[in-house]
Amino acid sequence: MMIDDDELRSIFKTASEEHLQHLEAGLLYLEEHPSDRTRLEDLLREAHSLKGDANMLGVRDVGTLAHQIENVLGTVKRGNIRLAAVSDRLYYGLDAIRKLVHESVTGEPADINAFHVLAHLMGAPESDSSSSAVSADQSASTTLALPTATDLQEIPTDTSLVASNSARDTAEVVNGHLIQPVDAETPPDTKDANSADSATTIPLIATEGLPHEGSHVVIGEFVTADLGENSGDNGYHLPSTQEPPTLNSTATPAALPQTPATNLPSAAPAIADANNSGGYKIETIRVETQKLDALMIQTGELTVTKIRVAHRLSEIEAIASLWEEWSRDTFVNRFVFSSSDRPATQRDLKQLQTFYQRTEERLDRLGLLINRLKSDAYEDNARLDIVASELEEGVRTLRLLPLSTIFQLLPRIVRDLAKQQGKEVNLIIEGGETRADKRILEEMKDPLMHMVRNAIDHGIESPAEREKLAKSRQATIRLKGYQTATNIVIEISDDGRGLDVESIRQTALKREVIREADLAVMTPSQIQALIFSPGFSTRNFVTEISGRGVGLDVVRTNVERLKGTIQVESQLGRGCTFRIQMGTTLATAHVLIVEVQGRPYAIPVEAVHTTLLVQPHEIFAIEGRETVILADQPVSIVKLADLLELKSSPPSRPAQPGFSSKLLPCIILKVGSDRVGLLVEALLDEQDVVLKPQSKLLKRVRNVAGATILGTGEVCMVLNPQDLLKSVRQRATTLVPKAFAEVQAPKQVVLLVEDSITIRTQEKRILESAGYEVVTAVDGLDGFNKLRNREFDAVISDVQMPNLDGLGLTAKIRQHKEYSELPIILVTSLATDEDKRRGAEAGANAYITKGTFDQKVLLDTLRRLV
Repeated sequence: MMIDDDELRSIFKTASEEHLQHLEAGLLYLEEHPSDRTRLEDLLREAHSLKGDANMLGVRDVGTLAHQIENVLGTVKRGNIRLAAVSDRLYYGLDAIRKLVHESVTGEPADINAFHVLAHLMGAPESDSSSSAVSADQSASTTLALPTATDLQEIPTDTSLVASNSARDTAEVVNGHLIQPVDAETPPDTKDANSADSATTIPLIATEGLPHEGSHVVIGEFVTADLGENSGDNGYHLPSTQEPPTLNSTATPAALPQTPATNLPSAAPAIADANNSGGYKIETIRVETQKLDALMIQTGELTVTKIRVAHRLSEIEAIASLWEEWSRDTFVNRFVFSSSDRPATQRDLKQLQTFYQRTEERLDRLGLLINRLKSDAYEDNARLDIVASELEEGVRTLRLLPLSTIFQLLPRIVRDLAKQQGKEVNLIIEGGETRADKRILEEMKDPLMHMVRNAIDHGIESPAEREKLAKSRQATIRLKGYQTATNIVIEISDDGRGLDVESIRQTALKREVIREADLAVMTPSQIQALIFSPGFSTRNFVTEISGRGVGLDVVRTNVERLKGTIQVESQLGRGCTFRIQMGTTLATAHVLIVEVQGRPYAIPVEAVHTTLLVQPHEIFAIEGRETVILADQPVSIVKLADLLELKSSPPSRPAQPGFSSKLLPCIILKVGSDRVGLLVEALLDEQDVVLKPQSKLLKRVRNVAGATILGTGEVCMVLNPQDLLKSVRQRATTLVPKAFAEVQAPKQVVLLVEDSITIRTQEKRILESAGYEVVTAVDGLDGFNKLRNREFDAVISDVQMPNLDGLGLTAKIRQHKEYSELPIILVTSLATDEDKRRGAEAGANAYITKGTFDQKVLLDTLRRLV
């Protein structure tokens, strides 16, 4: 359901997000510090508050799930169970609540079955026949029958038996489906088996080793909290002194349908997927009242200045009136000056004398008015400049949020991924208080998640490997944010394997990322930076954890879109550090304005390493590139006009005073470890400019980051330093002579092995539309026979097939040396870690699960491997 009231929707969204963040952060903390009772009390309060908010607004599913989370935390508090035994359930419940909250404030369906989530929170065992993906329509007709004593003994769960004795709470469990519990005041064994009440159903968590009393099964302590005012303890429990009720197993068969314990609905906790996060937007910002007060004061000052500027109009009108009066008087007396052909009379002389006196008076008045206007205008301009600057700064700071806004999303990701891969990882976060623009945080969420996932999947060794290398079993990932004079810096470092320069070198040549001649003159740091190139990967087996076939080039693209840079530093066997630098705001930029072909262009100052004047004889050629020497190092240079593909024309202005016309102004750009020199006609100015957003038609123009309007009214393009360096590299490549004319490459041929005709047809269309020639096979044996009859560039295969399955086909292919380098991609519904391990051991290069299948993932993976 969606909350009707706009204001309440906004309030509930903000409040619930805070509750969920505190609950998740608290759980992560308690996993490391389980004895902290104060923090546990805080979590109980958060869950209780979330429950109350949701129930007040009628968001019943959220209220019910929050209530059960409160119950589970209560059992932990009482010492009936350890937090570690239920933490996965709690995280799963929080994920479900987050989606239900989103549904309640946007109206977008959450696709969450609250009944199954509740059952899992209660401890229902995992079952292959049940899934959290069951629709609400299916769940509406589902009843969870009361298990018998035999059923309860067979359920393999922990000893935290949790059931609800609140009729109101339990009645809200299923979307639109009422489940009425047995009255807590009347022991269930006293109910008539043939009565209507005996047919009611109740959700249960059953446990191992339940105590028996004859034919009775003793249900453990009820830990539910009443949602109303009669609870007495606001949801915080003391151990119950009431005798626990018992269930009569002999009455069950006659009155209730039997449901085997293995059919209890369940939902296994899933790792939060950054790729499915959608557009991450920070829609609300909390503002300190003193900041608003300061802005109100500046707004008042702006109003005063506006009134003062209005007064200047009256002064200008006085000057205009004086001019009109003077003009009329001059017109009237024009005949006196034009009658020079006749002798002047006494009257004429007197008239001239009077006109002269009036002219002197008017000049005095005009001087006073102009000087006063000048003085007032200077004062008003200074006041307006101060107020506008402070107002701009005040509004800008409202958009600044701490890096902890996105940093707090990562501990959960690290915990889940490390647990899934059997690795021990300690995440250290520093500098979360550093503030950056809201849009930067929105855009940086996915790149940060990708790099953290990449570090865990690629960089960090298993505990056994680390022990062999004399390292601590527990790896460390350090996430650090800090601010420099001009930039915000985010560093992600780990103490894992580090980057192997030789492996990067070989992969770059194999993937044709760079020419061997260029590679030979590159420094180790420049070679390491090749990992950001499109299609680059040193990993033989592609997993769904670190990017699902998406490389670090996507991360670099996102960073550069924010006018930032990313660098990597690594030592083999010691670890790796990624450093991201960005401006604190995206609205303004400090730029150097240069002239090219008579027009101004702006270059962000943070990318300008230095400027110099170059003599023509100082330029020489290296491998066809114009080069100069800077600090004993060669730097390629290029005319900015050529880079921007501008038509040549003579410079619009003479050489700058004091310089020879032969001296060429040159700007040395530096992005990361790369440098390039740009030759321009003149250096004009350095100033702060406001970036204007581009239209959708010009959303991404090569070499251009945006536009601004200068004080002269001219439109000035703001150039993109990263694009300029790419253009230089591309230009250098095109200048290299080629021995042979290029011919159109033939289509790459893919063998598609899939027994399902529906999936086979769909995948064939996807591959053919991407430009591949596709040969299909109906099973592994058919696929291997076709493989022996012609050459293929890659094999894409299902796993579960008749005659010869995908794993067997992969192993059979790898037995032949001629196929040792043939890329093999398995696309299957088998998604466990064990399945993926078996795929890698058989010799597959990539493993894509159909449950998360996306054609872009398939095509990106294929391009990387072929």
